[in-house]
Amino acid sequence: MKLLNVRKGQFVYYQNKLHKVYGVKPFFKKSIHLIRLADFEQRLATAKEIDLYKPKHLDSFIYNQKRYTLNKNVRAKVGDYILVINPRPDSLDHHHLNAIEIVSSIELNGIISNKSNGIKHNEYWVMVPGLEDGATIIDFQYPTSSDSEYLVSLEPKQLTPETYTPKIGDIYQRNDSDPIIQAMVIAIKEKTVYLGGGLETTIDELTNSKKWSYVLNFLKQ
Repeated sequence: MKLLNVRKGQFVYYQNKLHKVYGVKPFFKKSIHLIRLADFEQRLATAKEIDLYKPKHLDSFIYNQKRYTLNKNVRAKVGDYILVINPRPDSLDHHHLNAIEIVSSIELNGIISNKSNGIKHNEYWVMVPGLEDGATIIDFQYPTSSDSEYLVSLEPKQLTPETYTPKIGDIYQRNDSDPIIQAMVIAIKEKTVYLGGGLETTIDELTNSKKWSYVLNFLKQ
């Protein structure tokens, strides 16, 4: 579906691959700033070059080299990624359609995200890690055999998160602390990782998704 009005947060296909709009600069020839969800590669495009896609229940896609499946029937837990599908922010919140955020705490009527947004339970779907039964893979608009090979090349990173080595400047959320905290990697010595606030851990612990979650920092893109 071609777009007449492009908005931040929309899922679109560009050059056959799933992207997300995270900026629109109307006075530029290529005014639409895209990020490819599979690996966070940036692209500039025009409206006629992209096709809109509206996420559905049990859609599955790779996000930052890990596969997730959208599930509207799952209640979020601390550390989960969520996709905002029905944004109703109040005056203090700033989430938007298709915002992807990390759950920092659970409240009676919703969650508090890593961006300090209060998001009600009926505003989001959980991004469940892995490929759920009955899921539809949406990484490509028109899948081909070569595209399948590309997906296979990314999948091992989902199963072995230790293949990603934390870097100085990365931001992580500690999910097993009370209250939930976020900290930046400030130094690495062999397998020891030093974070802001005097925190110290190992690479193995930092890549354990039950204990820590990587927080996407678009300023680094």
